[in-house]
Amino acid sequence: MVSRPLKVASYNIHKGIGLDRRRNPERVLEVLREVDADVIALQEADRRFGTRESVLPGHLLDEHSDWKPVEFGMRALSMGWHGNVILVRKSAEVVARAAIHLPSLEPRGAVMAEVATHAGIVRIVGMHLDLSGLWRRRQAAAIIAQVDAATERRPTILMGDLNEWTAAAGCLRDFCRDYRMAATGPSFHSRRPVGRLDRIMVSQDLVVTECGVHASAAARKTSDHLPIWATLAPA
Repeated sequence: MVSRPLKVASYNIHKGIGLDRRRNPERVLEVLREVDADVIALQEADRRFGTRESVLPGHLLDEHSDWKPVEFGMRALSMGWHGNVILVRKSAEVVARAAIHLPSLEPRGAVMAEVATHAGIVRIVGMHLDLSGLWRRRQAAAIIAQVDAATERRPTILMGDLNEWTAAAGCLRDFCRDYRMAATGPSFHSRRPVGRLDRIMVSQDLVVTECGVHASAAARKTSDHLPIWATLAPA
């Protein structure tokens, strides 16, 4: 069980390209340092074409941050899987990891890791779901099935860009059968947030004690999404 508060965050970094149309990984890292979460799920963290090179150079995290990526070994130059990355504190131990293959028309995937943190061992799933509602529900079902198939029961946090605009329908209704939804607020578009596309969901053995959208000046120009965050404690 989680024994001490844990701060988690989710951030679609838009391939590192800000509203000025410039790719600037240092600016992304600045926003991550502002949020200062223990576990971070990133979406659109690779260049999406060719070798799918990571947007955040490894040396940048090594030299200028307190995080390390969970390694999935799917592609040599990628940090995660289909742009999904999980960052954890350098002091954390990654107990298990898996890439989740999702049913889709376009390339989509999710990532899952079990991480020993200062708050105990937790299971993290990072995802970026389809633009199509039908495929989102199929992808949600695949993710739920993957978590349910795990041999160990763990406090579980699902995070990512769900691309779901409707609060009480579609994949959100599917996830909410088993998970609590953090009321973080709208995070898209960063210039004028109206959509709650980014979500943090937790299993019933966790409670969200605080949550929100990080809307600093740096965050408003670094991506078309704002980061969301939540502080968690045992239920």
